Amino acid sequence: MFTLLIVILVLAFAFDLINGFHDAANSIATVVSTKVLAPFPAVLMAASFNFLAFWLFDLKVANTVAKTVESGSINLQVILAGLVAAIIWNLITWWRGIPSSSSHTLIGGFAGAAVAHTGSFAVINQEVILKTVGFIFLAPIIGMFIAYIISILILWVFRRSNPHKTTKWFKRAQLASSAAFSLGHGGSDSQKVVGIISAAMLVYIAYLTNLGMEIPHWAHVTETIDAVGKKHLHVPNWIPISCYIAIALGTMLGGWRIVKTMGTKITKVTPLEGVAAETAGAITLFGVSQGLGIPVSTTHTISGSIMGVGMTKRLSAVRWGVATNLLVAWILTIPVSMLVAALVYWAMMFIGF
Repeated sequence: MFTLLIVILVLAFAFDLINGFHDAANSIATVVSTKVLAPFPAVLMAASFNFLAFWLFDLKVANTVAKTVESGSINLQVILAGLVAAIIWNLITWWRGIPSSSSHTLIGGFAGAAVAHTGSFAVINQEVILKTVGFIFLAPIIGMFIAYIISILILWVFRRSNPHKTTKWFKRAQLASSAAFSLGHGGSDSQKVVGIISAAMLVYIAYLTNLGMEIPHWAHVTETIDAVGKKHLHVPNWIPISCYIAIALGTMLGGWRIVKTMGTKITKVTPLEGVAAETAGAITLFGVSQGLGIPVSTTHTISGSIMGVGMTKRLSAVRWGVATNLLVAWILTIPVSMLVAALVYWAMMFIGF
């Protein structure tokens, strides 16, 4: 049991690392494509703000992810299968340059393995899944709307300004907007792995308790229920710190295939538009992930925001064919991850793992 837990921890941190370079494009694509920063300084800045989020965000998203399936219906094999499936999908989409959601693939993998284990879809927390699926569509629309409004306001305020001077100012402002989005990315994306690790720890604690063994201090994860019946996780600091470090290191590795898709293929972005897109993305992330505790996709959010700024020029400025392909990938992420996780779980059972 302990060995299996260690394998899960290693794979969880590996997933966070992959998540970092897979999603690096989210916060740096516009700042690189507008040539405000060279690639390496851009990922270094993004990684720093990914890690800084540890001190600024609570564990609302981790709470939600940990409740994806009924805790009494999972074991460590379920969590392992979900992680393996999520890693497989992330690597496939990274290789193809498709900015899919790491949050959704992990939730899909977790749910799919649990269904394979119990043989019933009833094990899935429908509220979590429905909210997550809903924001596959809502997050890019919200980002698009906010980015469009911000772009219109900026264009109106600076309508009589010298274009050369405003471009220089917006290049500086883009550093702040990119940093804000990186902060939101770290606060949202690192937490889903905190949730998965916490779920594994709770299974391990239950195992030790049944054997009458003492629970080690480093594994002491607890759940409490507040006055309105909501569950809250309490985890030792090493879990979130390790997750934030892993995603920051992954971000430093970069994800240049996806940077190209996000920064140039959807629409051509100027520094002004970069500020609008990143600001809109940060507002959406902070509001949804921290306000509502929903594991919203940073990928979907910034994609919608980039489309929103493109629409201020003309609708044809957005390459809707690319956007449609992205939407198809987003819709497929959860069901495909569920299927892959189920296959991985059945394979593990077949070989007696």
